[in-house]
Amino acid sequence: MSLKGINAYKKGNLKQDIASADPHKITLMLMQGALDRMAYAKGCIERKDYEGKAEHLSRVSAILINLRDTLDMETGGEVSENLWSLYDYMVQRITDANIQNDLNIMDEVINLMLPIKTAWAQIPEDAKQQAYEAQRQKRQAAV
Repeated sequence: MSLKGINAYKKGNLKQDIASADPHKITLMLMQGALDRMAYAKGCIERKDYEGKAEHLSRVSAILINLRDTLDMETGGEVSENLWSLYDYMVQRITDANIQNDLNIMDEVINLMLPIKTAWAQIPEDAKQQAYEAQRQKRQAAV
């Protein structure tokens, strides 16, 4: 099977996963996507593939901005404020890594993202359900 065929298969699976995913899983997928893209970008820097590096880091920045901008600041309080600041810092550091071709900066961002992703993955199912219910009630009250 060609690489093109494998990539098409992966894209199809990703679309299927997203279509059936809850908001918690989508956030987890975004975090994993950012980590994957950073790993790819590191490989690009090592191979001196600066165009590939720029493409991957651009996608990382877009993911981090999406994670930052979709935080529920009203409900999340101080935790959301801290995450907003951390995501904003990571975007700035990814920009620095892109400009400087610096693997150490990328490692810094990876080391900031991993504990967030790990904590997110460990949220108990009942807590997720409570959050979904609270969001649903909040939307209904706004209507």
